[in-house]
Amino acid sequence: MPDVEKQVLSNGLTVITESMPAVRSVSIGIWVRTGSRQEGELENGITHFLEHMVFKGTKNRTAEEIARSADSIGGHLDAFTAKECTSFSIKVLDEHVERGFEVLADLVKNPVLMPEHISKESQVVQEEIKMVEDTPDDLVHEIFTENYWRGHSLGRPILGTRQTVRSFDRPRLTDYFQWHYTPHNMIITAAGHLSHAAIVDLVAREFADVPPGQPAVPDPAPIPHPVIRHRHKKNLEQAHICLGTPAYSHADEKRYACYIMNTVMGGGMSSHLFQNIREQRGLVYAVFSGLSAFRDTGYLSVYAGTAAEQVPEVVKLIVEELHQMKTKPLTDDELQRAKDYLKGSTLLGLESTMSRMSNLARQEMYFGRHMSMDEIAQQVDAVTAEGVLQVAQELFDPGRIGLTVLGPMDGVKLSRAELQC
Repeated sequence: MPDVEKQVLSNGLTVITESMPAVRSVSIGIWVRTGSRQEGELENGITHFLEHMVFKGTKNRTAEEIARSADSIGGHLDAFTAKECTSFSIKVLDEHVERGFEVLADLVKNPVLMPEHISKESQVVQEEIKMVEDTPDDLVHEIFTENYWRGHSLGRPILGTRQTVRSFDRPRLTDYFQWHYTPHNMIITAAGHLSHAAIVDLVAREFADVPPGQPAVPDPAPIPHPVIRHRHKKNLEQAHICLGTPAYSHADEKRYACYIMNTVMGGGMSSHLFQNIREQRGLVYAVFSGLSAFRDTGYLSVYAGTAAEQVPEVVKLIVEELHQMKTKPLTDDELQRAKDYLKGSTLLGLESTMSRMSNLARQEMYFGRHMSMDEIAQQVDAVTAEGVLQVAQELFDPGRIGLTVLGPMDGVKLSRAELQC
């Protein structure tokens, strides 16, 4: 791609840019190849906690000065922690790129991690954990993942637990920061009205003298534990269902056929699950399927919220849909609609400088190169109905399906027999 350029500094820091001459903004992100997956059991949540802490003050700025530095140039400063990475980003007008990046680099290089700030932020994160516990459609996915990938860091919550968060102190945070926040473990991406050479110069000015550190050591993939779990929570009005099965990693060749299958099955308002369970039968307000992909594994999940007494019927209809997907090939119309939906949603999702910047980082992390939209479209168009059928037959093995139900169950119990598809 002529508009996408990549350069690796001598200390291992990767810089990738995409020029978008028609816009006036620039989005820049510093991506650390460290997420909750890299944590030990007793440090669960430390990556997310550290993401919070860098905004509490650096060697050069207080927390208020960090916010003021971004606001004074109309910039939008943001961050998030995922299972396999942490991202810090800023979006500014092209004339403010230098000032914006200096603020961003200061966050990632120079956090002070003051004990009094750690104590206050511990309370904040514990409230965030409580908020998830009070959001059942999020909580049911957390419970499912924790059981399905039991004993593996991918199964643990990104936020950690109240017990682990309370245990974090300055020495532990400092050790974790110094080990993971190194050039060998970072990618810097930028998209918008920019010059690649100018961005590389900015990055070199801030990071060229930082020691490279050690690359992250890959850990083994998790082993699925397809158990059935019922979590009674009497103060809920609905029961929340999460049914899941292993799927493919980010870079697996079968992922495009899996995307198509997910789109047809539960990816939108025209999907089989939505039309059958909500529109035709009125059993749910929300029902959908989704894919979660990682470096070396993934899972496909189906979520539904319904009245507790209707759980067996809704699970039965979901399992019937899995059976249909593995026994009945898609029609030509279904296949084409799914392809057009995927290509359209992908293109629409890449209209902003922030989404382009994020796309550069994710492609580098999982593929080691940039993939153009033409290449992605060709891969989507190459999917056949037979390919989708083979993927469904491979993934929808009754012995590998896990199920979590959260809500006022009042004696409603499901067994392995109800998951035979």
